[in-house]
Amino acid sequence: MSHPVTTNPLIIMLINMTVVFLVLTALGLVINLIHVIDPTRPKEKKQEEALPAEPVAAAEPAQVAEAAVDEKGISPEIVAVIAAAIASYGYGVEQIRAIRPIQRDGWKNSGRMRLSNRRS
Repeated sequence: MSHPVTTNPLIIMLINMTVVFLVLTALGLVINLIHVIDPTRPKEKKQEEALPAEPVAAAEPAQVAEAAVDEKGISPEIVAVIAAAIASYGYGVEQIRAIRPIQRDGWKNSGRMRLSNRRS
């Protein structure tokens, strides 16, 4: 039978960590190689073809933002971002009826229930 090369746990730890990091580095290189030669990636278009002939009319979330701000303090920037997100889904900005925060009383109600169920 052969004898172990070393019984020092620090040297064994360093060898094991070195092997693990070398394998992780090799996996990272393989993943990067797959990204480079990926056949399912869409082909990049030339910059001239990517630009549309006519500029697309952008939605006017600023108008909705001014109309939708209420006294609860929702800033116009937040309303504009919400309107732009809804418009990106294909809905018209004019379809937004109201923007209001929802009440989230879960933690408060949980604490009340815990106090009411506590036995003295």
